[in-house]
Amino acid sequence: MATLAPAQTEGPQRPAPDQQQQNPAPSQPPPVPPPASGQPNYAISVTVPVVNVDVVVTDNDGNYLSGLKKENFRVTEDGATQAISNFGTVDAPITVVLLVEYSQLGYYSFLANARYWGDIFIHQLKPVDWVALESFNMRSNVDVDFTHDPREVEQGLIQLVYPPFHESNLFDALADAIDRMRGVKGKKSILVLASGIDTFSRLTLDKVLPKVKETDVTINCVGVAEPLMVRSLTSGGLTYAQAQNQLKTFAELTGGRAWFPRFDGEIPDIMRDVAVSLRNEYSIGYTSTNQANDGKYRKIKIELVNPDGGPLVVLDQKGKKHAYHIYARQGYVAPTSSVGN
Repeated sequence: MATLAPAQTEGPQRPAPDQQQQNPAPSQPPPVPPPASGQPNYAISVTVPVVNVDVVVTDNDGNYLSGLKKENFRVTEDGATQAISNFGTVDAPITVVLLVEYSQLGYYSFLANARYWGDIFIHQLKPVDWVALESFNMRSNVDVDFTHDPREVEQGLIQLVYPPFHESNLFDALADAIDRMRGVKGKKSILVLASGIDTFSRLTLDKVLPKVKETDVTINCVGVAEPLMVRSLTSGGLTYAQAQNQLKTFAELTGGRAWFPRFDGEIPDIMRDVAVSLRNEYSIGYTSTNQANDGKYRKIKIELVNPDGGPLVVLDQKGKKHAYHIYARQGYVAPTSSVGN
């Protein structure tokens, strides 16, 4: 495993998702002197948002690169280098929405996989973590609200039997889950256990992608259809290929990963990897040099560098160069207004 010296950083604790406290009112600023004669009596305040990016770095063997420091990261936005203002690696509690496909697709095999694999995942969580269970077919449903107790989610998964509908409204359900996570602070993720097939959503793929692009929630996807499709002579055809690409896109845009396991024996390692990756995130914040409030999508690129500015070289225990992978959201949507009277 390739590692570097650990960075000493700390981060703030955050309240529960449904119990977040409002920030205390700031102290009053000093009084503004009266304007000079003939000048208008108003002031303009500008709030400059900080762009936050969670980054995971692994080597080719899937080992996490620990000990990276602020100086090892270079951030560019639409090609322009950004100055990192916030940096941390604290092992804070995580908040996860377990989003499960609850439809008759796959002759119930998709649901069986989602239930079994979801149960394995929740046992990777710590007592301080928050988890909620949401299922979807023709509509999404909150089966278990945010809780510290994985047994509540386990019972919720057990009750997901005999889905009443054939439909799978993945796009609508993902949009709902993203909205539910809006405003939640700290490490947060949506784990999608689904085939990737959407049959009946009100939103189209083109409509849900902007929501995915603007969220700061990491989306990890585990395809539940692979075991059935690999046994099919047609392998699902174009529909399944498109479903895979959709799950991959959701993950890549948000800095997550997508897995398509064929055997149950792969699941424990995958679910462990999902939880561990959230605990090995580097949290980076910067104030964009582009102050235009144009609502446009801006591309983010994260690179690893040496102190001299050259590409970071990672060596394994035998002194050989080790390739690495960087997982981070690919961009964000700029605000449309930050000026108030």
